[in-house]
Amino acid sequence: MTLTALTLLIAATIGLAAPLLFAALGEMISERGGAINVGLEAMMLAGAFTGVWAASSSGSLIIGFLGAAAGGAAVALLHGVVCFVFGAEQVVSGVVLNILVLGLTTYGIGAVFGSDMTHSVPTLPNFPVPGLSGIPFLGQAFFTQNLMVYVAFLLVPASAWFISRTKFGLAIRASGEQPAAARSMGVDVRKVRWIVLLLCGALAGVGGGQLTLAGLGTFTQNVTAGRGFIALAAVIFGRWQPLGTMIAVLLFTLTEALQIRAQVMGIHVPYQFLVMSPYLVTVVALALFVGRMRPPKSLGVND
Repeated sequence: MTLTALTLLIAATIGLAAPLLFAALGEMISERGGAINVGLEAMMLAGAFTGVWAASSSGSLIIGFLGAAAGGAAVALLHGVVCFVFGAEQVVSGVVLNILVLGLTTYGIGAVFGSDMTHSVPTLPNFPVPGLSGIPFLGQAFFTQNLMVYVAFLLVPASAWFISRTKFGLAIRASGEQPAAARSMGVDVRKVRWIVLLLCGALAGVGGGQLTLAGLGTFTQNVTAGRGFIALAAVIFGRWQPLGTMIAVLLFTLTEALQIRAQVMGIHVPYQFLVMSPYLVTVVALALFVGRMRPPKSLGVND
């Protein structure tokens, strides 16, 4: 492998990580608070759709990303009503939402965009960081990405600080581990879980918007292609910690980047194997490590 090929592989890995990282960090915060979102795929898919819709209607990518966040948060709101208000089992609700949003967005392609089935919008351009993008090897790989990639990776230390160093972060951790003790200290556990759930939905929606507004420039049926489930696995594999979650995301996106650049790099592997490799790595990682992971004690419990 040449140095140029390695640089391009790393750059692709970093760029592909951003959508997953937004969703995974949102899910990590939500699960630390006790709310599980198997419907993460639905939130990303809704964000991908509403992001393109908002951007095409307004002509602004900023409005597009805000629309993506709103789309994901709307699905999270529905999930919260079903679980927190009506007491439905959280995993079952998430599975149903995945099916529902896939159907709604598939219908929405024709209903919203009409006969233009490949409706496109301008995509977010790359932003070379002054002074850093010119560094040999590292500059092109790490500092010649679009703006939202930098935001995604900056969220890693920000979320670590938020969870471990703030009063509300302590309330989140208490709500996920010992909700009864949290209530005795004056924490409104129900309110905390609503907040982290909606935050997760918004971040997952931005992750979906990153796929369409910074990458493809259009929305297609099932554009997320299971990335919500990979993000969910990254949270488990990363032990519900921001840094671990980021490392897990990068592991998964490295396989996706290899799939994309395999032929250019002279890797001769059947195409079908390359396509399934990110999902295969996810399954293997969970099979090997999930038994050693300890989730928050009250995860998924409606109380």
